[in-house]
Amino acid sequence: MSLYVALQMDPIEAVAINADSTFRIGLEAEARGHRLFQYTVDQLRYDEGRVIARGRPVTLRRKEGDHVTFGDWAEVDLAEFDVIWLRQDPPFDMAYVTSTHLLDRVHPDTLVVNDPFWVRNCPEKLMVLDFPDLTPPTMIARDLAAFRAFRERHGEIIVKPLYGNGGAGVFHLKPGDPNLSSLLETFAGINREPMIAQKYLPAVSKGDKRIILIDGEPVGAINRVPQEGEARSNMHVGGRAEKIGLTEREYEICTRIGPVLREKGLIFTGIDVIDGWLTEINVTSPTGIQELERFDGINAAAIMWEAIERRVAER
Repeated sequence: MSLYVALQMDPIEAVAINADSTFRIGLEAEARGHRLFQYTVDQLRYDEGRVIARGRPVTLRRKEGDHVTFGDWAEVDLAEFDVIWLRQDPPFDMAYVTSTHLLDRVHPDTLVVNDPFWVRNCPEKLMVLDFPDLTPPTMIARDLAAFRAFRERHGEIIVKPLYGNGGAGVFHLKPGDPNLSSLLETFAGINREPMIAQKYLPAVSKGDKRIILIDGEPVGAINRVPQEGEARSNMHVGGRAEKIGLTEREYEICTRIGPVLREKGLIFTGIDVIDGWLTEINVTSPTGIQELERFDGINAAAIMWEAIERRVAER
């Protein structure tokens, strides 16, 4: 089966080829005989009944500094594709939301991964609210008094933007920290969105585990260890990836959430777990598959394509 595949992503010429998950997905697609076309979200449009993108065919290779060859620029009707990967990085803002609305107009006749309806309705830090017994104490609010009361109840807390990514804007606040009010004032001056607070989990110093699920099934995990003196474990801000397995508690979490992910067409997800507590369910542009492959030899990209090829064959 040869598929015509579009990658909606950030500029592919700028990716880190030994870390970027979309690049690895593209390499695996080529190995399976699929054709690739890449465009950026700013080149996506609705035009008189059609959803159109301007981009280029690409050929990929794992060669530093020479990892992509582009074909000629072209405007394409996305209805012509078999598969579209929704893979631009967050932040999850109205531009991101708009792209999901446009992709809704070609899915499911063209299979969009992940399903744009559920990407829009299950952003990373909100989907966990469906599983309160699996998560640390969590609050979403804008009111300063509410945050003070939450910190009074739980002591040390983490405060972060509700729709942020990559560890940006994440703050670890201890009891009595005088910066809480100024922090909330700063965020209120930037946007009207609420913030999310969670009880601080000291075990994060030993790592924040990223578990990769494909079609609702866990395939492996990596541990992301923060730098000394840093509360954030994201690799974007210097977190170190290391080999690790899954605990019984983590399998329990995956068993609970897996059927929900599968039902919603969220084929590629990455959940974050700290000390047995689920903190995020990443559905927009999860990463970690290259590190998993290096540590454990698990080709998550191949498992994804097997799931996608089954869906296309069943249509």
